[in-house]
Amino acid sequence: MNPVMNEKADGAPAWGAVTAMTLGVFGLVTAEFLPASLLTPIAADLGISEGAAGQAVTMTAMFGFAASLLISAAARGADRRNMMMIFSVLLIVSNLMVAFAQGVYMLLAGRVLLGVALGGFWAMSTAVTMRLVPPGLVPRALSILMSGVSAATVFAAPVGSYLGEIIGWRGVFLLASLLGAISLFAQWRSLPSMRPAGMARLRTLGEVLLRPGIGIGMMAVLLVFGGHFVFFTYLRAYLETRGGFSIEAIAIILLGFGIANFFGTVLAGRMAQLSLRLTLVLVPLSMGTLAMVMVAFGGNPVSDTVSVVLWGMIFGGVPVAWSSWIARTVSDEAESAGGLFVATIQLAIALGAGLGGIVFDAAGGTGTVFASGVLLLLSATTVMFGVRIRASAAAPA
Repeated sequence: MNPVMNEKADGAPAWGAVTAMTLGVFGLVTAEFLPASLLTPIAADLGISEGAAGQAVTMTAMFGFAASLLISAAARGADRRNMMMIFSVLLIVSNLMVAFAQGVYMLLAGRVLLGVALGGFWAMSTAVTMRLVPPGLVPRALSILMSGVSAATVFAAPVGSYLGEIIGWRGVFLLASLLGAISLFAQWRSLPSMRPAGMARLRTLGEVLLRPGIGIGMMAVLLVFGGHFVFFTYLRAYLETRGGFSIEAIAIILLGFGIANFFGTVLAGRMAQLSLRLTLVLVPLSMGTLAMVMVAFGGNPVSDTVSVVLWGMIFGGVPVAWSSWIARTVSDEAESAGGLFVATIQLAIALGAGLGGIVFDAAGGTGTVFASGVLLLLSATTVMFGVRIRASAAAPA
């Protein structure tokens, strides 16, 4: 029996397909985050600096930025099921190229493919997931989709760091390619055929961006994600050089970061329901303040450990709060708005990782933490004085 079926018309939720989408998110975000936990061995093996190795994150984000902007228009006539599967194939090939890289150029080429897969998948994932369940179940389906991000945050950094010491960083990327193969199989088995819901064009992105309040909101998104990735991309290097932590201790700290991030995501969902504006302001303000505390008191194992875990918990609120803002503000253009949102995040990651690499090579880990704090405090200020919050629509029973 052919597992492929047409998009359901009876309104029955396709939870298996939602799970397959979540597996895709998990595999992509895991691959995206792996360099942060393996930066030192990658740099040592390829004979480059940590700052240069960190540009693997920059390349992924830059091409993710381009793909998220262009993919809906470029593939406006393509079956969305096929597109999701193509992105999973690119994920597999990317991880294999990185695993067998003998120099920085093949490493970067593999990460370019990941960027295309990541940007394309994320740009379409919200709109695709919304079509897999009835309208009243969309919030639940999207929360399941976002759980793939939280799970990857828990898994990628600590497990990647730990396994890197056992099987080497190349072995870790081989395992990441296996994750991609599992998600590809799940998508082949469960995703229905889905023709595009509309005819997205590049000018639609501009029209969405020019709506009142959207541009300043995207600037705040750029600052908060950029500030985080100035810090997160070079976290392992910071813990090794400033705190003198062993690899085992770093793996435990990163596990604490991921678990705290998961609980922070849950907490932020409730906070956003009570006051979205407060959540959007409080999250970057707390992270920026924490960064300055780390600059002042970093180097102490206890304060560094507590600060990193708290950072993970607070950052859990960032994607939740801003996804809620997007859903309220641009609900009528789900795919185009999703592409614009993802493009902004990927640009922020690219700029954050790029800036962080320059700062790290010049001023070490303390410099990256300080630069991160400045960007985060600017984001909080932007939200306070510039971002509009629309009233929430009535929640379904």
